[in-house]
Amino acid sequence: MAFFAYPDKPSWPLPPSCKILCLAEDFEDGPEALAQLAESLASPRGAARLQTLARTELPSGKFNAFTIGAAIAHLLPEGAIFSDDGATSSGGTLQATVGAPAHTHLALTGGAIGQGLPLAVGAAVACPGRKVICLTGDGSGMYTLQALWTMARERLDVTTIVFSNRSYKILNVELGRVGAGEPGPAALSMLDLSNPDLNWAGLGRDLGVESSRATTLAHFVDQFADAMRAQGPRLIEAMI
Repeated sequence: MAFFAYPDKPSWPLPPSCKILCLAEDFEDGPEALAQLAESLASPRGAARLQTLARTELPSGKFNAFTIGAAIAHLLPEGAIFSDDGATSSGGTLQATVGAPAHTHLALTGGAIGQGLPLAVGAAVACPGRKVICLTGDGSGMYTLQALWTMARERLDVTTIVFSNRSYKILNVELGRVGAGEPGPAALSMLDLSNPDLNWAGLGRDLGVESSRATTLAHFVDQFADAMRAQGPRLIEAMI
């Protein structure tokens, strides 16, 4: 099913003519079912193709989600875990880390936001020897910012990147998709994160996490590189 119900658009993303075949039920052997399917189709056998390792160059120029992503990819340690709740802002990191050292990406799999910080806590508890990087927005992070206190209390090795654009940007996107026409000032103000402005660096410090604010690409590169060298919780508010 689609994330949301859009007027005059199907919620099921498959065409009506598509026939769905069940290879195995939950209680059956799924891998064996795939093996039998491959055998029946005479699928070619061979080693899986692996992505070529190719780190991005350290970026320069504008400070935005794409140059931030390139900087993260350039400095990414092997074995890192991404907890991705960045929605409209994490695409640059996804694009840049295609050839980065081997890592795990925990994606936003539903239509809701706010999972990034608590998911990062869980990843850090489950894998204490691996660096966890949480990608979140100033809007999505506000759903679950209490997870920062848990990171501080348990000294979890999580670096949180808050893409601060002063807006529930993904909800503005959805507002357009549902065909709301031209929303007025009152409707738009409900998706605005100013008045008062959020100070994520201050929020992080108040919850016990070493925090800083990056307003330029050079600031971000220095702060992220330092976070990758250190252990323990860290927050970087990226003012994009």
